[in-house]
Amino acid sequence: MSRPLELLDRSLNKAILIRLKGQRELRGVLKSFDVHMNLYIEMAEELTAKEGRPSNLGSILVRGDNVVFISPPVGADSQASD
Repeated sequence: MSRPLELLDRSLNKAILIRLKGQRELRGVLKSFDVHMNLYIEMAEELTAKEGRPSNLGSILVRGDNVVFISPPVGADSQASD
């Protein structure tokens, strides 16, 4: 099992899914993060059930206080850690 920040480290430069407070969901490429789980995301899109297609947000910074969960790419947790 991986620690959360180790898992994020293995997810750098890969697409992730983020759930925020208020039932908002974002998808994009994780470029950077810090110990507070502030996330710098490129090619970010907000996923909305109402419109049926994602809204393009470009490059964004997500404050860690707003993050409910982060879903890493498939297989990121299965890699062995040192």
